[in-house]
Amino acid sequence: MLLAHRDDTKELVETTMSQSHIRPANRRLALVAAAVLVVGWSAPSSGETVHSCHSERSREAPESRNRNRQSAEGSVQDLTIPSKSYPPSRHLWVYTPAGYPTTSAGACNLILAFDGGMYLGAMPLPRILDSLTAARRTPPTVAILFDNGGATRLDDLANHDRFASFVADELIPWARAKWSVTRDPSRTIITGSSAGGLAAAYIAFKHPDLFGNVLSQSGAFWRGNEGANDAPFEWVTAQYQSAPKKEIRFVLEVGALETTGAMGGAVPSLVVANRKLRDALAAKQYRVDYFEVPGGDHSPETWRVRLPLGIVALAPWR
Repeated sequence: MLLAHRDDTKELVETTMSQSHIRPANRRLALVAAAVLVVGWSAPSSGETVHSCHSERSREAPESRNRNRQSAEGSVQDLTIPSKSYPPSRHLWVYTPAGYPTTSAGACNLILAFDGGMYLGAMPLPRILDSLTAARRTPPTVAILFDNGGATRLDDLANHDRFASFVADELIPWARAKWSVTRDPSRTIITGSSAGGLAAAYIAFKHPDLFGNVLSQSGAFWRGNEGANDAPFEWVTAQYQSAPKKEIRFVLEVGALETTGAMGGAVPSLVVANRKLRDALAAKQYRVDYFEVPGGDHSPETWRVRLPLGIVALAPWR
């Protein structure tokens, strides 16, 4: 186990970015975001003696460190879930941490990410979790990367009760039966970007007994109910305003450049809509971490840099 040394921070950040395949355009932002992965601890391999970096790091051969990094990778399975709501089945990927289940004492944390294909490529969630877990910034985590691709994407993600019910009644029970995952909503994150961020906030509102943490990046909170493109807009915000407070914590992020509304500007911009949700949640005394990304736009290049920060904020190592 190696304690990050102050003088080694830049090198460790670069290593973490390499492990996670993070290649943002804004290198300075990337270093700030990735630094959170290395301030703390690196996980030992099985049977490794615990040492501080002051006494041992300089004597550890580079090839040994590379072998440890490679052995710390989790695995990803390409699966389908039988479904009554969406017969015959839906497609997804499931990530399990390195050494699962023997290295995961008790139940793992759980993340549900929408637009799962993007979280395998442009936003490499499995490699990010590998790095965060190895650095002891977040506990071992099982992640469901749900496939919402295709023409019916918004039928899933745009405030649809059918999809929310499927997640609660079919997907989560299926995952609990197959993997050792927590049943504690405070250790469960639901996340997505754009319409996926909207779906995360909507489904958590409907099922706070399952999801106690929402990580939304550029959430499309301007939308109406059941996919409506017409007024009343910002339907989810209105629901949180009018309902009693629920036990949900939020990380909300939006790019500072996302100032033009969809539909030719006929609807609120993402910056405006995210600010309104932030204010509504704050008025209800929700715990909200809100950030407008300088120079950020509506793209994975903006989202992937800050994804590790959101995970650590909501699910720190315990």
